[in-house]
Amino acid sequence: MTPDPTTAAFRFGYGLPVGAEAPVGVESMLTRLRGGDDMAARWPIAGLAVVQAATQAMAHAKRTADTDPVAKTAFDGAQAQLAEMGRAAFKATMARCIEAEDMFRERLVAFWADHFTVVLPGLEGTPMAYALVEDAIRPHLAAPFHTMLTAVVLHPAMLIYLDQSRSIGPNSRRAQEKGGGLNENLAREILELHSMGVGAGYGQDDVRQLAELLTGLTYDARRGLSFEGRRAEPGPEVVLGKSYDGKGDAPIRAALHDIARHADTARHIARKLAVHFLADTPDEAAVSAMAAAWGISGGDLAAVYAALLQQPAAWTASADKARQPWDFLMASLRALGVSGAQVMTWDKMQLSSIIEYPLRAMGQPWKAPPGPDGWPEEIEVWITPQGLAERITWGMGQPTALVAALPQPVDFARHALGNRASPALIWAAERAETVAEGVGIVLASPEFNRR
Repeated sequence: MTPDPTTAAFRFGYGLPVGAEAPVGVESMLTRLRGGDDMAARWPIAGLAVVQAATQAMAHAKRTADTDPVAKTAFDGAQAQLAEMGRAAFKATMARCIEAEDMFRERLVAFWADHFTVVLPGLEGTPMAYALVEDAIRPHLAAPFHTMLTAVVLHPAMLIYLDQSRSIGPNSRRAQEKGGGLNENLAREILELHSMGVGAGYGQDDVRQLAELLTGLTYDARRGLSFEGRRAEPGPEVVLGKSYDGKGDAPIRAALHDIARHADTARHIARKLAVHFLADTPDEAAVSAMAAAWGISGGDLAAVYAALLQQPAAWTASADKARQPWDFLMASLRALGVSGAQVMTWDKMQLSSIIEYPLRAMGQPWKAPPGPDGWPEEIEVWITPQGLAERITWGMGQPTALVAALPQPVDFARHALGNRASPALIWAAERAETVAEGVGIVLASPEFNRR
């Protein structure tokens, strides 16, 4: 196992070039991951406190905006603020990907954001979805999994997405007074998607008991996140054979802690990490090694990543995975030398034409996966005639609008691909009729579109 910069950049990052101080080996990658988050500091994204303040202002103003000019002005201002938050967060996410030396961090952020998918459209929802990543995922990348799981489950974005505020304990005071029913969405996704996986060692009764345990968690745009005892199902709940009881959200946190450490959770997420980073059909020994690291460490994610990075498959020269459309675009911007500062100047029209519309055309609309299980991983989903046609179109047309002077195609091939540039690709790039076509040939090549 010999880590090299090109393999690290392709398999665990967004491609070449890499900075002089970019981590390459296993220990240096893990050390950087445990250290300061340079990209979050350079390109900040609004967290819950800021988003919630604007959302609350809009909710309060909306009540009288139709009759009160002052309220209407406040409502419009809050809407504009939320819209700008969403655009700024989108651009900052890109800036982080194309400028980071610590690219493994950015890829892990993307992995976990997909694992904990939320789809919250509209001016209010979009900034809240970004806030979930900033508040609950990014700070806990190298923490014990139960820390991340708890932060995500208790975040308003997840509660909104899975309609948790509509869930009322059947025997609660609220149900007795006004009726209402149990909503199992959040409980089911915690077990099926976020932790143990479909078909693992739990049953419908566990889902229902967990759903009853979660009652009381609620979010309202005007009041924020709260735990309402009058909505909570009274008495203990038994989840996976263990009883949980108590006041407030303490029993919920305890249950999530135990679920996060479960052997089925270890196996499920170890496999997802292996599929995402190594191969669509990973070696079972690699999955087992990661699951074992999970069990020994109590779900410490840094230990699991160490086991991932120590697998021989992590450093082979093969390119068995497809770059998904987002990965392709970020790798293209990085290879072309587009800076974070440049991205931050893009207006709404530029964002749409350069990134948003191409992502939709390539089959991966931003922040809009088809379901709560996120995007598929299989190479055949992404390497399709239509998808490749859209990548070729982007590669042939967009670089001239992004870069003042395009590099010579052969130089660009070696710059963007390093030792992955095949003789056949060098030959084709060298014989392109125009510089733009040569650059497009490189971006459309199998070497660039696989990792």
